[in-house]
Amino acid sequence: MSAETSAVPCKVVPASRIAKKYTEEIKAQTAKMDHKLTLVGLLANGDPAAKMYASWTGKTANSLGFDYKLIEVPQKDLLEEEIYKANDSADVDGIIVYFPVFGDRQDQYLQQCVSIDKDVEGLNFKYVSNMYHNIRFLDQEHTKKSILPCTPLAVVKVLEYLGVYNTLLDYGNRLYGKTVTIVNRSEIVGRPLAALLANDGATVYSADINDIQIYERGDGLRLRQHHVTDCTKTLEQCAKGSDIIITGVPSKQYKFPTEYIKRGAVCINFSSEKNFDDEAVRKVASMYVPMIGKVTIAMLLRNLLRLRENRSE
Repeated sequence: MSAETSAVPCKVVPASRIAKKYTEEIKAQTAKMDHKLTLVGLLANGDPAAKMYASWTGKTANSLGFDYKLIEVPQKDLLEEEIYKANDSADVDGIIVYFPVFGDRQDQYLQQCVSIDKDVEGLNFKYVSNMYHNIRFLDQEHTKKSILPCTPLAVVKVLEYLGVYNTLLDYGNRLYGKTVTIVNRSEIVGRPLAALLANDGATVYSADINDIQIYERGDGLRLRQHHVTDCTKTLEQCAKGSDIIITGVPSKQYKFPTEYIKRGAVCINFSSEKNFDDEAVRKVASMYVPMIGKVTIAMLLRNLLRLRENRSE
């Protein structure tokens, strides 16, 4: 009779390990350039998480061969003017605005103020529309890739790294057969992420404080893009049937109920707060990624290079 192992099978994967591949690729590309690309960060709020993100972005950008400039805007009402200054400056290659600023529809307006040619976050209406409609290029010749929002794209890259995407399936269908629960439906991350994963073939339960929605491409992926329907299941029912659970609740008090996690599920948290109990989740999940910030920054800088490529086509 073989002895039972006491080891916990869960693998905790740090974001730095996942980001390394992309940061090395980025550094190799910037080393070949005759001048540094300039990324401008605009910070008009006192959110500690935004300040930390801005600091990480600056350190990473500078270390990888970019020129990062942070502009702290003293009054929120002056932010729009600063965006247009950066748009008009020939010395600025990319712009990131640290949201939330006003925390309402005015933020959505400000997102559209950023030039589509300098929008490293992929929040311009054209990029967002392409993403929801599962259109991956800006032109009919398929030479210019559409820009995707950084954090949702980072989650996709995390899932690819973990082997969740099935590379034996056709590109665009590689999450077919996977079920995902996402606890966050913000316009910046949660909803775009649900759309991206559903467009890649997954059945996605998108949960927020009010309800749960289902994002999917229909039986046998018969639809080209995802459709959204109301869900009558509880969060517990959704989660217990999910291969992947992704959280993004910006609250220190929130913890995803460990008892809802299916044994062997993949758990990923993109919030700046820890949404899982570290010790408890390791007893049930197969893989756990506690934070993804470094992957998000890598995707932002990758987008900056993509914008340059698109302009040169």
